[in-house]
Parts: sequence; structure tokens; C-alpha cells
Amino acid sequence: MTPARLRALRLRHHRLSAPARTLTDAASHMTATQGQEFWGGRLALAARTAGAPTMADVDAAFDRGELVRSWTMRGTLHIAAAGDLAWILSVTGERMLRSARKRHADLGLDADVMARAERTLVGALRGGGALSRAEAFEALAAGGVDPSGQRGYHILFALSARTILCWGPVVGRPGKTTREQRVVLIDEWIAEHARPADPLVEFFVRYVQSHGPAGPADFAWWAGLPVGMARRALDGAGDRVAPVEVGGETLYVSAAPARTNPKAPRAFILPPFEEYFISYADRTRVCSPELLSAIGPGINGIVRPVIVADGEIVGTWATPKVTDIPGSLPPATLFARDAVSEEDLTAALARYAAFASS
Repeated sequence: MTPARLRALRLRHHRLSAPARTLTDAASHMTATQGQEFWGGRLALAARTAGAPTMADVDAAFDRGELVRSWTMRGTLHIAAAGDLAWILSVTGERMLRSARKRHADLGLDADVMARAERTLVGALRGGGALSRAEAFEALAAGGVDPSGQRGYHILFALSARTILCWGPVVGRPGKTTREQRVVLIDEWIAEHARPADPLVEFFVRYVQSHGPAGPADFAWWAGLPVGMARRALDGAGDRVAPVEVGGETLYVSAAPARTNPKAPRAFILPPFEEYFISYADRTRVCSPELLSAIGPGINGIVRPVIVADGEIVGTWATPKVTDIPGSLPPATLFARDAVSEEDLTAALARYAAFASS
């Protein structure tokens, strides 16, 4: 398989060249879309959805309960279709909690403190309540649990990993970009839960369907699971995935990928921590090795927003600032002057501006 063919397949599997019908369809297809940068996760879904949805459209899907955000794997916030959250956490939740055990001990978050925190927040939320992060910390303090020094953050993380809480409706900021959500009780906010027969196998299949061509090592990195579990998941995937040979390595693609839209753009402006780049053990298939350090992760863990042309990462662009005028075009930096035409780049920047202008 040529590099160009692999990149074309990646664009198709990611729904960048074969956009989903709705934002919820895009989220369900991706399974978990990295979203610790809240605006970035919303842009990632909009870029994979037909009809040029805006940030306000994504926010409305959160407010309707179709989308949620939580720490789904690797201790990192992701956006998911609401009905998928519980089964994802049935695979990853306990492993994330084990990884955080020492940090919780260092913070003094023992079983008694966690139990009190759970009683406090569940009591404050029961009956349809929704709290901003600041309000949740105020409730903890009023209940006798100190939320300072990262304690509040890790309490929310632990209760989310245990499928008790998630981030749901968006905190409104009239006339300004929305930047945070309210925490809610999963058993009240999410009406229906999907129940795949084998969640681990489903996780692997859905990863391949949204990220292929990819292999077990890629899935293991993305899901934060041992490679052995990834191989067991592959064994159970059956004919839902198909093997392809890439440079002497066997990778896997969807057995029935979505059809490419012939009118799909050639260039995309994609957010920091973009799935198209970060969600693989080997990222050199879409980015030249010498350019990886320009994107990240850097020393501070940041992964810069990227410009993609014909499936290859060809540059970066500046993340929006609070002072940016909604609808303005962000500055872009190309790794090579002829990496993308000015027309395609301007069109991609304009699509971002339209997304952010709502």
C-alpha cells in the first residue's frame, strides 16, 4: 500500500473525507474524541460532520444530552456519544483508577474522603442538578471535603471513572465562546446505554472503523490498554475488520467503510490533540518524522493544532485567544510553501472561522 493510499483510507475512516450525517453520528463513529481542550474536541466533531455545524450546534447536542465528555481512557478527557460512555468505562475505568492510586494517596484522597465526596456531590446533583466545576468544588467544601490543590479535580475524575458523573450541559456565556460544562449524574442524564456483547472487542472494532488502517499496537496506545488485550480483541473482531499489508506490517481497516464524498475538501484545519495525529503508536504515516517535534507532544504535553492536506500533516496554526474576534482567520504556518494551495488553505481557515463565529 502506498503512503498516499494509506492516508486516503485514514481520511475516509476518520470521516474527514466521508462526513457523518449528524454530530452524534460522528461522535458515535469516533467512539471517543480527545477533548481536554473543550473547543478543540468540538471542532474535531464538526470537521467530521456534514453541513458545516458551528460550535453552537455542538453545544446544543451537549445540552440535549446526545454528547457527553468524561475521562474515558489514559486519564484524558474525551467526547463520546452519551449511550456509549458506560460500556467504554467498563473496559477502561478500573485501569485508570489503579493508575491514579498513588496520586490520590499523595493528595490524601483515601476511601473515607472519597466516600464523603461521593455522598456530597450525588446529594447536590440528585433530582436533575447540574454544577459547574466551581460550584462542584463549593459543594465539596460545604460538605467537609477540601477541593484545593488538585483534590477537587481528582475527585471528579475518580467519580467519573466509576460511571457516577460526567460533563454534560454547557455553561452559557452570552456573546462569548463557551468554555466549560456542568457535571451531572450519569444515571439521570443518560437515558439509554448501549450494551455490546463484548465491550473490549467492540472497542477495538470501533477504533479500527474510525482510525484505520491501524493495528493492535495503535489501539493499545489509544485505549491505554496492554497490547495483549488488544490482540485478544483482534481475535474476537472476526470479519468486522479486514487486514491490509503496509510496509511489511499487517494493519486493519473497516470491512465496510463509509463512502468518500467526492466534494470533500483537500485541506483541513484540525484542533490540538487531534485524533488523526495523536491516536497512533506510529504517527509517521501521516507526518514526516523530522516534523513530529514541531507538533508534539512537547515537554509540557501540548500537541499543537494541525493543518492536513491530502491526508498529510503539512503545518500548524495558532490556537484561538480570548481576545480573538469571532470569525477571524487564525494565523497558519506551513512546513513547506507548496504543501497546500493558497485556495485550499484559505477555504479550510474560513471553515474554522465559520465554526467559531457562533
